[in-house]
Amino acid sequence: MTRLWGNYFRVIIVLLSFMCLVSVCSNYIIINFTFIYRKSIYDYTPTEKKYILWAVAFGTIVGTFPMNVLYVRFGARIAFFSAGVLSAVTTAFTPWAASQSMWYLVALRFLQGVAYSADFAAIGVVISKWAPLDETAVFISTLTSFTSISSIITNGVSGVICESEWGWKWSFYFHAAACLFVFVTWAMVYRDDPSFHKSVSAKELGKIQKNKSESHIRDDMKIPYTKIFTSPVVITVWLCAFTELSTLILIATYAPIYFRSVLGFDIKLIGFYLGIMLAIHLPFRFVCAFLSDKTKCISEITKIHIFNTLSVGFVGISFIVFSQIPREHNISAVVCLAILECFTSFNCGGFYKCGTLHARQFSSIVISAIQFTKCISLFSGPALVAFFVSDESNQTQWSHVFLTLAGFTFLANILSFVFFTDQPAKWTEEGGAVKYSKKKDIVKI
Repeated sequence: MTRLWGNYFRVIIVLLSFMCLVSVCSNYIIINFTFIYRKSIYDYTPTEKKYILWAVAFGTIVGTFPMNVLYVRFGARIAFFSAGVLSAVTTAFTPWAASQSMWYLVALRFLQGVAYSADFAAIGVVISKWAPLDETAVFISTLTSFTSISSIITNGVSGVICESEWGWKWSFYFHAAACLFVFVTWAMVYRDDPSFHKSVSAKELGKIQKNKSESHIRDDMKIPYTKIFTSPVVITVWLCAFTELSTLILIATYAPIYFRSVLGFDIKLIGFYLGIMLAIHLPFRFVCAFLSDKTKCISEITKIHIFNTLSVGFVGISFIVFSQIPREHNISAVVCLAILECFTSFNCGGFYKCGTLHARQFSSIVISAIQFTKCISLFSGPALVAFFVSDESNQTQWSHVFLTLAGFTFLANILSFVFFTDQPAKWTEEGGAVKYSKKKDIVKI
């Protein structure tokens, strides 16, 4: 096996983990296409739609801490696999639940949220265990791009299946089967410690462990929850993530309304332009990750500040510009949002990288909490819109929403210059750094 993969087995781990993340995300967004944004035999009221959509957010919030406990006690292999099975089962039963009662559907959506809460913790564990320090941004960029990819795949696949003779139910069955397949494959291949994987060569293990402390490699310390949750660095990472995610979720939720009511786009063009904005940042994201990891002419902390400013501060600037673009220049608004999406690509080398390098073996705790902030932003964005916007065609009212979010991004970016660091926290260290670890007595599994 070692010869088969050479010294790059970690690439297989990343790709399989990415496929699992995409699958879980696809399972919860599929309903947007088949039940809500597509006409079907189930005509839900706006209030019912709200419950169906928010059930996932509540499930994710409730499941975040218990899932972290499972990761700590049993490792990612068991915890993430269990979440995948839960996601597959609830997806398979969704058509049945929809035919029974809206509340059955809400209950299944809640359980899908619990399964989804495992995603970001899995990202943190895979990065901590399998990513060399000089490939951190590439790992982050790859694993955190699952949302955009899942949207592209799910919308395309669901559209084909829903219009086929099979019907919309088979879209759920297909997603459930695909989810079960990728998670079974992942569980067969993945191990929580690369030191004990027969496909990892001594050379690759040395690269993975280079410059990591003994406590990071062993990962046998008691988790210092109090120190993590009171760390100014970690809190600032979460604030940066929250402000950026709030911006992106607001765009994803309200851009169609804004494009139609304020900018006057034809409804047939809105989906086309939004699709371009969704996909345009993906290749740019990997370029940013490569630059973050491989640029050696400036210090790591300087790179973190530059990338975070571009992904948080410049997003705020783009939002301000977007809010002032008049209807007669609506194409400029599309370009502005596309640029904003590209700026978010720098987050892999900004707050994500800072949180990972600072928390080291506890990065799964930090990154999973980012998912918690994402759930909070599902409520904060609509709350801002409800507070400021009474007339959806009034650009001035919308600009108050955009300017408020921009203000928070500026605050978060300023605090990052005060607190961000590229050094591991004291609560992560018990031993010195290791330059190279020779692999001995590989356990055959």
